[in-house]
Amino acid sequence: MTTNATVHLRAIEPEDLDLLYKTENDEGLWQIGTTNVPYSRYTLHDFIANSQDDIYADRQVRLIIENSQRQVVGMADITQFDPRHLRAEVGIVVMAAQRRQGYATEALHALAEYSQHILHLHQLYAVVAADNTAALELFRKSHFDREQPLREWLFDGKDFSDAVLLQRFL
Repeated sequence: MTTNATVHLRAIEPEDLDLLYKTENDEGLWQIGTTNVPYSRYTLHDFIANSQDDIYADRQVRLIIENSQRQVVGMADITQFDPRHLRAEVGIVVMAAQRRQGYATEALHALAEYSQHILHLHQLYAVVAADNTAALELFRKSHFDREQPLREWLFDGKDFSDAVLLQRFL
């Protein structure tokens, strides 16, 4: 689908079920996302099988990030698609062993290109925990330069924590 020097974004396939299962059920990632419940293989299989791969129908697109050797290194999401206001939220997960190799930066660049030239979006945004310095650095260097603090935005089951809304205009 979308390719640049080091990453390729492609549609999710049934063969990605194990990766999706592992990622969605990684409790360590729950703190940085909006999900806090485990997903069954059946539910995830159903998600893959029934996704129409149409952002207007699904209001989201999940893409697999592959490196230049076509090895899966992570996933990227475009969610909360708003066709009226031409904006969407982005999320990205790079597998632990592949982090700090530039894949997330390249994938965000490819997502922005796809969002601008194919989906014709006006803006992308991300909500990042205020203490997630690595993610904040990633989005800032990827031109998500409009920021708004969100006080007590995230709840981990015990405490509330602050987040930052970052925007990139395309």
